[in-house]
Amino acid sequence: MSPRITLATAARVLRQLRGDRRTVAMLMVVPSVLMVLLRYVLNSNPEVFDHIGLQLLGIFPFVTMFLVTSVAMLRERTSGTLERLLTTRLAKLDLLLGYALAFGLAALAQVGIATAITMGWLGLQIVGGVGWAVTLAVASALLGMALGLFVSAFAKTEFQAVQFMPAVVLPQILLCGLLVPRDQMLDVLHWASDVLPLSYVVDGMARAQSTVSASPLGDIAVVAGCILAALGLGAVTLRRRTP
Repeated sequence: MSPRITLATAARVLRQLRGDRRTVAMLMVVPSVLMVLLRYVLNSNPEVFDHIGLQLLGIFPFVTMFLVTSVAMLRERTSGTLERLLTTRLAKLDLLLGYALAFGLAALAQVGIATAITMGWLGLQIVGGVGWAVTLAVASALLGMALGLFVSAFAKTEFQAVQFMPAVVLPQILLCGLLVPRDQMLDVLHWASDVLPLSYVVDGMARAQSTVSASPLGDIAVVAGCILAALGLGAVTLRRRTP
């Protein structure tokens, strides 16, 4: 691994993102627009928005980052770019960390914009601390990035990459505790939710929103471990030959 190569990879990915206006719009605009839409859909029930708004602030970046990263890495695979890069001095870890750094900066900007709009315009109060909420939202976005890098290995077209949404993302949204508290689910569903990382994003956001002093540090640690595990699996799927 070379820090110089890692930074060069991150700079290359950021240049590609900057040149793709639709991707930038999806990353920077869509989560905020969805939060605004949700607020006004629940205009007659603002207490519902106060209850689930912060959790969705962690879920929306996860979804958008998963989509963007899975498609971006698939393009590198199918265009031959990945194969050419892996014949150079670029190590797999350099590539993955470069992606993580680039999308981490994008996630920070994405979450910063969404949080400012949610707290300012939409008036959502974060009782437990803005820092915890932002950290969890960025970690959620990085989790989506890491899972997107991993699943891109199993797709041959962009359409196939998008098809992983129902398999990887939607079950986590259904079981994360957003719709029904996890302790009220059937035992088998509760056990399944315990191994899904998005559950810990939602649990951590609930703690950040709670008036009871409870640190979400444990939830952040679990999500960070899942990010590292997904990046490790992504390294295993990186091959010199494109699909």
